Amino acid sequence: MLLRHYLEQGLSKSAIARLMGVSRRTVHHWVASGQLDRALDDAAVRYGPRPPKACKLDGYKALIVERLSAYPRLSATRLFEEARKAGYVGGYSQLKAYVRSIRPRPAPETVQRFETPPGLQAQVDFAEFRLPWGVRYALVVVLGYSRLLWLQFYPRQTMGVLMAGLEEAFAAFGGVPRELLFDQLKAVIVDDERMSGGRLLENAQFQRFAAHWGFRIRACRPYRAKTKGKVERPIGYVRQAFFYGRAFVSDDDLNGQSLAWQAQTANQRRHRTVGESPQVRFVRDERAQLQPLAAHPYRPPSAVDRPLPGPRPASPAAGKPEVERRPLVDYARLTEVQR
Repeated sequence: MLLRHYLEQGLSKSAIARLMGVSRRTVHHWVASGQLDRALDDAAVRYGPRPPKACKLDGYKALIVERLSAYPRLSATRLFEEARKAGYVGGYSQLKAYVRSIRPRPAPETVQRFETPPGLQAQVDFAEFRLPWGVRYALVVVLGYSRLLWLQFYPRQTMGVLMAGLEEAFAAFGGVPRELLFDQLKAVIVDDERMSGGRLLENAQFQRFAAHWGFRIRACRPYRAKTKGKVERPIGYVRQAFFYGRAFVSDDDLNGQSLAWQAQTANQRRHRTVGESPQVRFVRDERAQLQPLAAHPYRPPSAVDRPLPGPRPASPAAGKPEVERRPLVDYARLTEVQR
């Protein structure tokens, strides 16, 4: 009807094509094929599937299916060679696409996520965040049962920061979990030397800190859903839900907004895995199961308490006779005098 209306107004087929958003050849086809005289259809147009086209691979699909049924891991390259020997003259890409569509796939292994009881475990992570005034490091502690999250930003990533941050987290929780799980703690600076996360278990200072607060140190590596399915990925959540898209003007503003976000959003939301608010789950089930806080903060051993260093071992060169060394010029002069 629209085409007939435009034609009756005297518009050219090119102008009609521009108005209708089609090509000029389409307009010519409609006119030449008698579309102007076709009765209008009340029902919506429905397009069926295109009829399959014959291809060179059709005669060899049964061979490929038979071979894959017997050997599901047979490669497409190997099947291509066998099809070529049977007379296939087509290309490899066509065969590879067909093999990918029919290759038997093993059923996915069922992974059963497990949960730890209240008060048993907490996960500790460090992450780097870049701000206009420098790099800041976020220390994130998540209780494994309730998923209650504690977060604080620090200017450095040191052993002192780690211990001080954990003490602040314990105070916020009102207790201490029985073990801390270190997953993505890649490196901690200790006495200006880099120490890997694995060696954190061997650090005497951190072992004394753990004994003072009464928790066990655990390292989780590598990641396995069966053994660590309950533990969250808090760094990604902090980046996406808190850090990105916000403006900060100072460290105090950064940590202030972080505390407000934890109280209003992170710990109040309905957690997808546990189906409850972390705050509700923590207050109801976990807070009473945490170990009591220590009587006082951890104090590193002072220089007076440390054992005095023993005598230095003897140098390998000790006891050897000293040899007087002279330049070669002196020996040349002595030779001239003897002459």
